[in-house]
Amino acid sequence: MPLNAARRSNLPIYEYLCENCGRISSYLMLKKEEPPPTCKFCGGLSLRKLISKVNVFRSEEKRIERLTDPSRWGDLESGDLRAFERWMKEVGSEMEGEVDRQELERAFQEAVEDVEKTKEDAV
Repeated sequence: MPLNAARRSNLPIYEYLCENCGRISSYLMLKKEEPPPTCKFCGGLSLRKLISKVNVFRSEEKRIERLTDPSRWGDLESGDLRAFERWMKEVGSEMEGEVDRQELERAFQEAVEDVEKTKEDAV
């Protein structure tokens, strides 16, 4: 089962740090008594289990609802680019895995340019 599918179905995913190469490997483990696997990158056996961040999965409808809630926009309407950047990062975080990061960065850059152009036109 692919990792994304496992995450969506609430199956346990464990992360291990390889003491040899320093990279992190994620594993779907169905039984807690299974021994730690080998590193996916170097095959090393010296792995340390990490405490992973918790992922809360929401339906697409709930995510859209959160993103379009004006109370979460903060200073977005003030034209403050920092506020806009924070909001775009939140959008990226909510849409993680579904939106290409480069595509999101391009959209952000275009939006910033549009805001700057609007400010110039207003002067």
